[in-house]
Amino acid sequence: MYSILHPEKLGNKSNFINTTERVRDIQYTLWLLREVWIKVGLEKLENHEGIAVRALLDSGATGLFMDTTFARGKGFKMEKLKNLLLVRNVDKMVNVGGAITHKVECNMFFKGHVERVKMDVCNLGKMEMILGMP
Repeated sequence: MYSILHPEKLGNKSNFINTTERVRDIQYTLWLLREVWIKVGLEKLENHEGIAVRALLDSGATGLFMDTTFARGKGFKMEKLKNLLLVRNVDKMVNVGGAITHKVECNMFFKGHVERVKMDVCNLGKMEMILGMP
């Protein structure tokens, strides 16, 4: 773990650009911006269908988010929100995907833990899910 969190302690930093190291179920990508991805299971409430998904852990995000295209493609039941939620990116700019208009409720599984979650549905680009700190 030490090499993942502090690659500079191991010598030449250039050796760590574009490298990926797997540690159990968590994938750490050593890039200029460090990313942590985990595989979680999602269960639809209406038919109990299970889906495996790769989610980005983002302690700076203020909620749980699912990509609109992913939600529609996997057939998640999307519930319309009473009030629209404006989405701002990390650079404080308004997200080009527009406001959040729907949410998805499902069960999320990780390593024996299960939790009922409500995720805001929005345009995440290449990501399917972001797990932040609601």
